[in-house]
Amino acid sequence: MNKLKPKVVLGVAAHPDDLDFGASGTMAGFAKNGAAVHYLIITDGSKGSDDLNLSSAELIKIREDEQRNAVKSIGGKSVTFLGYPDGELEVTMALKKDIVKVIRTLKPDVVITMDPSMLYSAKRGFINHPDHRAAGQATLDSVFPLARDHMVFPELFVNGYLPHKTQTVLLTNFDTNNFVVDITETFPNKIAALKAHASQIGDIDEVKKWLAEVASMIGKPAGYKYAEGFVRIDLR
Repeated sequence: MNKLKPKVVLGVAAHPDDLDFGASGTMAGFAKNGAAVHYLIITDGSKGSDDLNLSSAELIKIREDEQRNAVKSIGGKSVTFLGYPDGELEVTMALKKDIVKVIRTLKPDVVITMDPSMLYSAKRGFINHPDHRAAGQATLDSVFPLARDHMVFPELFVNGYLPHKTQTVLLTNFDTNNFVVDITETFPNKIAALKAHASQIGDIDEVKKWLAEVASMIGKPAGYKYAEGFVRIDLR
């Protein structure tokens, strides 16, 4: 497949840190090549802590600040928080409308989100978080056909949110890919982005070691030291 050279990139994820684990090396590369890179975080991240003395309100603020710092680490331009309750995300028209509004505002060439078809990985021993699946499905629906059709959400159209056709979608899927991006030069940006999520990551050195192993495994067939893999969909 041809290399991507987008002008505008939108990453959509359920929680702060999701995009940084799955795609921040790629997004940092896009930013270095002149793209305007934006994050859209759907939930408030209010459940992601084992600290019994930490309130949800405190955690929300911490995680938003962490995500802003992570976006700076990859050269991103902005991050938007929708504030849906963590752990309760459902694929609704209200959610899709919120995503469509952002897509029509930013008009991304490339949208990055998680593959909603990834229910679990027996090989890797985990069940994909339901918020991840809901975020991915709602984003796909928003890209096509909802953001494209002006008669969908007519209240957005009359308020100046004009239809937009995204050219390419990249889906993070840890078990399969058809598109690999060399992140050898931006791997330090990826680690810096994840280091910003101190409330979620205890030992950054262990995380770095694990991510290096994963990125090496993905990159090896293509001759890259480190890479991120995606399911790529070029829309017609």
